Amino acid sequence: MVSALAFFFVLTAYYIVRPVRDQLGGAVGSAQLPLFYAATFLAMLLLTPVFGVLVARFPRRRLLGWSYSFFIVCLLAFIPAFLAQDRLGARALGVVFFIWVSVFNLFVVSLFWSFMADVFDSRRARDVFPLIALGGMAGAIFGPILTGLLVGLIGVAPLLLVSAAMLSISLLLLLRISAQRANGGLGEQPVGGSLWAGVRELWSQPFLRYMAILMLLGDGVGTLAYALVADYAKAHLVSAAARTAFYTHIDLAVNLLGAFLQLTLSRWLLVHRGAVWALVLPQLVNLGLLLMVMIGGHGQLNLWGYGVPLLALMMVGTRGFMYGMTKPASDALYTRMPRETRYKGKNFIETAVWRFGDVVITSGISGLGKLGVGLGSIALIGAGIATVATWVARKTATSPDLAPENDARSSQGAGVPAPH
Repeated sequence: MVSALAFFFVLTAYYIVRPVRDQLGGAVGSAQLPLFYAATFLAMLLLTPVFGVLVARFPRRRLLGWSYSFFIVCLLAFIPAFLAQDRLGARALGVVFFIWVSVFNLFVVSLFWSFMADVFDSRRARDVFPLIALGGMAGAIFGPILTGLLVGLIGVAPLLLVSAAMLSISLLLLLRISAQRANGGLGEQPVGGSLWAGVRELWSQPFLRYMAILMLLGDGVGTLAYALVADYAKAHLVSAAARTAFYTHIDLAVNLLGAFLQLTLSRWLLVHRGAVWALVLPQLVNLGLLLMVMIGGHGQLNLWGYGVPLLALMMVGTRGFMYGMTKPASDALYTRMPRETRYKGKNFIETAVWRFGDVVITSGISGLGKLGVGLGSIALIGAGIATVATWVARKTATSPDLAPENDARSSQGAGVPAPH
């Protein structure tokens, strides 16, 4: 499927640059993460109305072209910056690159799924979205492997050129899908509406409110794991190379778990049980992982002769289930909402709301640390958050403003067949 192949190249591009970003967070620990995330959140607030203007005025083919081309040019622009890293300073470059990679991830991936929700109907989405996500998981596995193979041969800066090439291929594939689906249909018309529609709809539609709360709570657990792992990396891993390898291994484990879920449980749940369990189960997994850390603390688990920190296991589990189950389930639900909601409301939640949650969680962890609150108590607080997220997940999947699955697309006027 062309859509799965396009997502493969999107996530390959992202996971080429991600370990470089994450090792910078590991170099400074969780104390500096609130600053990183606050700057990213402000960038989201500034870029959200820009995205709203683009969605309102341009058809999806042009929107994809402009957005992806912008990030391709940015990747190329960072190459001379990394070549001059010693002169610019690793810390200053690291802050800028951390923010940019976060914006790249949220905007590029969010726009991809908004596009997918626009070209597939609700029933078809339940069948193909897990497969598309599986294509992305393959890219998320291939990206770190390729990075590990190339970084010793060509260095860091040329890796950005490789990432730009991968993103360019994904753009060509998405434009091909858009051209196949054109035929004067609704999807090639601008979405229209207000540039602030994403913010306004968040307050007016129950589904978006539930989705925003679930994003704050559910992903908040993942952010908590990320911050705790950053402190572990700072304390136990001295060199940048060691931290990069550590985060690369975590990325591989996360994406292998996500791929396994896509091949087995996620698609079965979406097809046979609907989105309710596909949203609830990851929150229950988060709860169990947090209780494990509350009891085991900084301990390690011996797996196949290797000592694996419990914090790393928590990060792998929370993120693996988020990418492998929560994401395709929530994206499938967006097919039952109007087009403007799929683009603007969805994008606002997955950019500004997501990063606002990151700021709150990392600031809270930093504040608790200054008050002398230990790891076990922080994990217990996280378990309480996961419990509330479980209830919110069920409310999200059964929101009263979701269109019935059989009628979700007829009201949108888009009955064209899915691309092959």
